[in-house]
Amino acid sequence: MAEAAHNSSEVPHLDQAIHAEGMEPVGTVAHEGVEPHTDPRAVGMDATAWVSLAMAVFIIILLVKKVPALIGGALDGKIAQIRAQLDEASKLRAEAEKLKAEYEAKMAAAAGEAEAMRQHAEHEAETLIADAQANAEALVARRQKMAEDKIGAAERAAIADIRAKAVNAATSAAASLIANGHDATADKALVDSAIKGLAPTA
Repeated sequence: MAEAAHNSSEVPHLDQAIHAEGMEPVGTVAHEGVEPHTDPRAVGMDATAWVSLAMAVFIIILLVKKVPALIGGALDGKIAQIRAQLDEASKLRAEAEKLKAEYEAKMAAAAGEAEAMRQHAEHEAETLIADAQANAEALVARRQKMAEDKIGAAERAAIADIRAKAVNAATSAAASLIANGHDATADKALVDSAIKGLAPTA
């Protein structure tokens, strides 16, 4: 503790150092009989006045050289360029919307044509199916009629064959019976009766 107090007593105070060098802090008030420090002046004006004057001169030079007009012109040109770009963008957007509308119209037309083609194909398919069914039914009917005709013809032929065989059998049987049951005398009597039957009656 004593050592810290000793060190603090050895370190000179800032004000003492400034006084030892013969200087005074800027903007400080006078104390201990020393006059206050003031800002340097030239032609009766301090630094703030000189800065203000320089700014005024700079602004006057800008006005004389028409720098604001040049800046305004540059800004106007930039604005015009931006407006042209906006107009071009609006035109491109309008063209894009027009193309989109045309594309949507073409898509709608294509969809309508596809639907019409589908319906037409379905109608043709139904017509072909109906024609095929009608043709199949007609073919079946014709084949059935032909089969029935063939069956009828076969039946008629069989019946005719059976009748012919029956007639032949009956004829053979009758001939056999006649041959076995008649003699020459009976035949003569039959011939005589037949001749009498053929003679004209008075």
